[in-house]
Amino acid sequence: MKKFFIAGLVLFSALNISAQSKKYVTFEANIANRNSDVISILNNGKIIKKIKVNSKGIFKDTLVVAGGRSRLSDGLESTELFLKNGYDIKLKMDAKQFDESIVYKGKGSEENNVLAQRILADEKLYDDSVASLDDAAFNKLIEEKKEGDAKRLSNKKLDPEFVKIESENAARAIAGFLEYRKEAQEIAKMNNKLSPDFEYENHKGGKTKLSELKGKYVYIDLWATWCGPCRAEIPFLQKIEEKYHGKNIEFVSVSIDAQKDHDKWQKFVADKQLGGIQLLADNEWKSDFATSYNVMSIPRFILIDPTGKVVDANATRPSSPELQTQLDSLLN
Repeated sequence: MKKFFIAGLVLFSALNISAQSKKYVTFEANIANRNSDVISILNNGKIIKKIKVNSKGIFKDTLVVAGGRSRLSDGLESTELFLKNGYDIKLKMDAKQFDESIVYKGKGSEENNVLAQRILADEKLYDDSVASLDDAAFNKLIEEKKEGDAKRLSNKKLDPEFVKIESENAARAIAGFLEYRKEAQEIAKMNNKLSPDFEYENHKGGKTKLSELKGKYVYIDLWATWCGPCRAEIPFLQKIEEKYHGKNIEFVSVSIDAQKDHDKWQKFVADKQLGGIQLLADNEWKSDFATSYNVMSIPRFILIDPTGKVVDANATRPSSPELQTQLDSLLN
């Protein structure tokens, strides 16, 4: 019996040493509604592995990382990862929701689940209504953000390197949000002024100018096919378009997709049966209209009155009930 115990102990020790000395990451994933057939893994900004995904959205592979930040890219969407050689990690997500649906299991899951939670928390800071808070409410939100970050990183089981990187990320996120709020306040100064014009390609053919729509309210959606939050607003926008059909308002969606993705934009609009006026900007983020409104993130919504003046340079999203309240007051 003693011999069996010793033999078992030796075997367990050998397996434990083997697991500790593993010089690679084992990465397994199950991705519903994937955006592409190939997943790219980046480490420190460079693609280190391209992994084929089967028809069910499943893959399993190994890769060697050099530490530091990593990223998973599925088509034009991506999310952050923390990977170390020796990890055996399993990812499950729905690409339609992407960050909102991510769950990790296995060795390395604690760090990556904390990372996913931080990403979601940061995204909420960039809500239009948050940027317009008064100073007291805004400062309270910042303190809550700091407390949330500290609580997530207080878990003693977390890798020290991860805690260090995430502490730095948290500080950068707050600095970025402060800059975002400053920009939002500058954007608000455009309200009640004449809107800059544009002339962009129309999905149905030809080009359309904003100035051609004078005489009606115009609700503009700046978006892109690769933008998850933009796509999440589409069903709500379609309901708004249906409700106000025949009213004195035009709904205009301006995509800032790259010209090289022109066909992808056309296909997306057709496949999703998008309504309203569908346009493609001429120079992505650098298009004159986008830069005039200091567009730094999307989706971005702009409301213009029948005279061409800006009602709201950072208008409410279709998913917010407040938009219907505002449109009812203007159109009824």
